[in-house]
Amino acid sequence: MKRKFMRWVDVLGIQVLDPLVRIASGENPRKEAGRLALLAGAPLLAFLIFLALWSLAASRIHTKYGTVPTPADVWTQAGVLMDAHWASQAKREAFAAEQKEKAAALDAKAAEAKAQAARTGNPALRETLLAKADALARNAETARHARYSGAPTYVDQILTSLKTVFTGFLLASLVALPLGIACGLSKTVMLALNPLIQIFRPVSPLAWLPIVMIVVGALYTTDPEHAWFEKSFLSSAITVALCSLWPTLVNTALGVSSVDRDHLNVARVLRLGWWTRVTKIVVPSALPWIFSGLRISLSVGWMVLIAAEMLAQNPGLGKFVWDMFQNGSSETLAQIMVAVFTIGAIGFFLDRSMIVLQRFVNYGQPVAA
Repeated sequence: MKRKFMRWVDVLGIQVLDPLVRIASGENPRKEAGRLALLAGAPLLAFLIFLALWSLAASRIHTKYGTVPTPADVWTQAGVLMDAHWASQAKREAFAAEQKEKAAALDAKAAEAKAQAARTGNPALRETLLAKADALARNAETARHARYSGAPTYVDQILTSLKTVFTGFLLASLVALPLGIACGLSKTVMLALNPLIQIFRPVSPLAWLPIVMIVVGALYTTDPEHAWFEKSFLSSAITVALCSLWPTLVNTALGVSSVDRDHLNVARVLRLGWWTRVTKIVVPSALPWIFSGLRISLSVGWMVLIAAEMLAQNPGLGKFVWDMFQNGSSETLAQIMVAVFTIGAIGFFLDRSMIVLQRFVNYGQPVAA
């Protein structure tokens, strides 16, 4: 049981639990208590020092909006944002319940009109009643699909940004992984694509975004009411993909090209097919490199997304930060700092999630934390 639990602690990277497990199992308490103090106490002490310095400096820095918010002010505004979210959720639920009741009432009236049409012997009245029933049914359908028109809350902006970054990351991976494998297996492909990689890899998202917005606006002409995705969502996701695919592509190519040639020679002797060689030998051997690239790509994509949302005013955390900046008050400055901590915390958890995923499939090889 202990060994299994320790394995999960290692996989999840929660090293602070390791001394607690060892103390519970009867190992040297003094030694493990020292390890616990180091693993938990050192980061906590550093964070407390950071908060103290921040509080001390905040009262001494004056801006046109007032003094810089203290940690207490930021915490208060975090509560204000969450309260606003729950209030909006209550209104949204009330609106949904109201529309549901409205649709049910309209359905009942439509059924009554159809029943009257079936009973009447007057053809003209029957047609009128059937037309009324159809109109009531359409109104009921409209009520069922009515959307709450309230402004998105802070939590809504977070969810929008997460959906966008994962979409862009998935698009980037679908492009980068096959190209990286092809570059690693073929020197000709590597020589052909290397100039393009070196040219496009350093391009800023601020340069890609206008191009992407123009192209999406020209090609994605679907009626907004029937479109699967909004243009702003596609623009941000494609920009994230264009900027974040390069680490995965380069690392995949390096990992594939570094596969032990003896393994490939054995595969040729056994006359394994190309697909079998790639899936059974090349990709498993290159997984540490591939996951390192994916980890970097996800971090890059998250940073790119915030900048893209700010520049294009697309929904998400970036737009929230820009809107608060435009409001210009001490409270909105504190809310911007709430967003800064949120962006950092989400970036941290995204990075940790990639580490955990890699540890599940790393074939016993070490993973850098």
